[in-house]
Amino acid sequence: MSPRSLIIRAISLAVLQGDPIDVESQQKFLSDASFRVIFLIENVDKEQTFTYKHDELLLGFFTWIRQTKMRLAITYSSVCSLLFVLLSHVCVAQEPDAIQSLSSYLEKNENVVASVADQPFASLPLTKSECQKAQGVLVNAWRASVAKERKAELKGTELKIDDHKMKFFQRKFGDKPESGWSLYISMHGGGGAPTRVNDRQWENQKRLYSLKEGIYVVPRAPTDTWDLWHQEHIDKFYDRLITNFIVSEGVNPDRVYILGYSAGGDGVYQLAPRMADRFAAAAMMAGHPNDAAAESLRNLPFTIHMGELDGSYNRNKKAANWKKKLADFREKDPNGYTHHVEIHKGKGHWMDRDDAVAVDWMAKYSRQRFPERVVWKQDNVKQLRFYWLAVEEVPEKRPLIVASREGQTISIDESDVGAVSILVNDDMLNMDQKISIQWQGKMVQSRKVNRTIGQLVASLLERGDPAMMFSARIEVAKPE
Repeated sequence: MSPRSLIIRAISLAVLQGDPIDVESQQKFLSDASFRVIFLIENVDKEQTFTYKHDELLLGFFTWIRQTKMRLAITYSSVCSLLFVLLSHVCVAQEPDAIQSLSSYLEKNENVVASVADQPFASLPLTKSECQKAQGVLVNAWRASVAKERKAELKGTELKIDDHKMKFFQRKFGDKPESGWSLYISMHGGGGAPTRVNDRQWENQKRLYSLKEGIYVVPRAPTDTWDLWHQEHIDKFYDRLITNFIVSEGVNPDRVYILGYSAGGDGVYQLAPRMADRFAAAAMMAGHPNDAAAESLRNLPFTIHMGELDGSYNRNKKAANWKKKLADFREKDPNGYTHHVEIHKGKGHWMDRDDAVAVDWMAKYSRQRFPERVVWKQDNVKQLRFYWLAVEEVPEKRPLIVASREGQTISIDESDVGAVSILVNDDMLNMDQKISIQWQGKMVQSRKVNRTIGQLVASLLERGDPAMMFSARIEVAKPE
C-alpha cells in the first residue's frame, strides 16, 4: 500500500470509529488531515522508502482521542497538527535502518566489504551521524578483512603483484604516537646495472637515514632497469604497501613520506607528483626528473637536495630549474607549492649525508586530504583518482585538470577532459545543503546529494585508505 493510500485509509477508519458527526464535518476533517499529512510525505526526500506499522499506530492515536471524549471538543486543525507531528515521528522511526542492515550483513558475511555496495541498503540516503557510524563500521570490517585475506603477506617482507616481486626492509624508530606511526618509504639508487650492484645500493639505503619517530621502509626495486622506480607497477606496490602497514602496524595514513637517492631520487621526481594524494611530503636527493611534471605538487611539500658539482646528466642544472619552477608556481599560487631546494656547496653526487636534514623537514607536515584547490597533471602512468577528483578514462596526451572549492561551490577552472567526477564528504562542505558546480565560470549544477554506504565502500576499496573516504560522487560534464 502506498503512503498516500495508507494515510487516507487510516484517517477514514479513525473518523468512522469515532462518535457520529455530520457528513460535511467528516469530509472536511478527512480532506484537511489528508492534505496536511500527504504534504509532509511529498516534501521529504523522494528517494527515501517509508515503512509503517500500518493502521495500528494511527488508530491508537484516534482511539485515545475518542475514549477521553476529546475528539469533538478540539478543532479539526488541532487534530491534524497532532497527526502531522505523529507521522513525522513515524516516518523517521520506521524508515529502513541502513546501519543495522550493514552491521547484520557484515556479521553474516565475515566482514566481506567488497559485496556491500551491491546490497539494497547501500543506496539508502544517510544523515551525517549515520554516515559517521557507517564509516566506522566499514573501516573496522575492512581492517579485519584485509588482516584475514593477507595474513601471510602481512607477516612477510615481500609483496607480489602480477609477475613482479618487491622485497622490503623495515625498522622502527621511537615510540608509536597515539595517532599512529609515521611511514617513510626510502628508495635506493642504482638502476640500469647488474642485480648485485642494485643489491648493494639497497643495503646502503637501509643505513642511510634515521628517524626520530616512524617506520623506515626500504623496498628493493622489482627490476634492475634504469627506470626501476617509476614504472607502472611501482604505483600498485606502494598502494598495497601503505595499506598493509595501515592495517598491520597502525600507520597514520596522513603521515606517509617518500624519499630516494640517485635513481631513487629519479623515482621521487616521478612518483611524488602522480601519487601526491598518498603522501604528506616528499624528498628528492641526487636524482634526475626526466619527463616529470611539477604541477601536481600543489598540495605536497617537496624538497630537493643536490650536490653543486653533481653534473652527470645535468642533475645539478635540473635541480636549479625545478627550484625556479616551484618558486614561480608558488608566486602565482601563494597557498600551494610548499618547497625547499638546497644545492650543497662543493658536493658531488655523494653529499656526505648533508641531505639527511630532509627527513626532519618532511616530518613537519601531514597530508592535506581535502585541499581547497587541486592541480592534476597526468603522467605517462595514468591515474583515475586524485584527491577529490576522478575520471573514467584518460586521453593519451597528458591532460590537466584544475579545480577549486569555496563554501558550497566547487569549480572546474580548467580541464582537458570533457567529464569529471567530484568526490565529496562532510569534511569538505555541508552536505545537507545544495552543492553548486561551476565549469569555467558557468553554473552546471546546483542540488543536494545523498550520502550513501555504496559510495563509502567504493572509495575505501579503491585506495585502501580509511582517511580518504567519500560519501557521494557527482558526475559533471563540460557544458556545450
